[in-house]
Amino acid sequence: MPSLTDTAMPMTVHADADAMASRLCATIRDDLARAIAQRGRAVLAVSGGSTPAGLYRELSGSDLDWSRVSVVLVDERWVDPGEAGSNETFVRETLLAGPAAAAGFFGLKTPEASPLDAVEEVEARLAGLDVPDVVVLGMGPDGHTASWFPRAQGLDRALSRNGARVAAVQAAQTDVTGPHVQRMTLTLGAIAQAKRIILMIAGAAKRDTLERALTEGPEADLPVRAILRDAAMPLEIHWTD
Repeated sequence: MPSLTDTAMPMTVHADADAMASRLCATIRDDLARAIAQRGRAVLAVSGGSTPAGLYRELSGSDLDWSRVSVVLVDERWVDPGEAGSNETFVRETLLAGPAAAAGFFGLKTPEASPLDAVEEVEARLAGLDVPDVVVLGMGPDGHTASWFPRAQGLDRALSRNGARVAAVQAAQTDVTGPHVQRMTLTLGAIAQAKRIILMIAGAAKRDTLERALTEGPEADLPVRAILRDAAMPLEIHWTD
């Protein structure tokens, strides 16, 4: 079986979660500052989950002109802000605090009853955004990233490069999804345009999943394969135990 060490894919192993957060904070801060200097604005796409919390808290205090930064969610559970599971609430509490509170924010939740009914509205909401300078992704033990869940309804659109920025997804309920099976997510096409894509993972179980994703098999079974298999993707992997 191929392993991460057998590939040309950049992978950095960190001593612990704090070291990973500090390293990535410096990288992202520099990328955003460079984008602001070059074109007057920057775009950061961020994911939920527990792994990036320390990164977001550290990044929130960075010395940047945050008023020129747009923060967009990579994906969202179909719950309103303030409800359990809301990525918007998580990002507002961890990243959009202190100096970073001046950033513009683009959420993916609308009042519609289902994400399928909201795709056009969310596409319009994101229409004026530049492609992301940095995308922060996580990965679940089931091999999902963003809200690209294995064999989910809507996965074909989510993994497409046909110009759509977002896709509505309905996953089968598992221990990973919990009750939140309806999601809105950025598509592969939207993420692939980014200048830097950071995949943050923690723990031996997720590293095992990543190793399995390097084997032959359908992307629909382990959707993280969609980014691992694209040699042109500006992807780097960061892992800590």
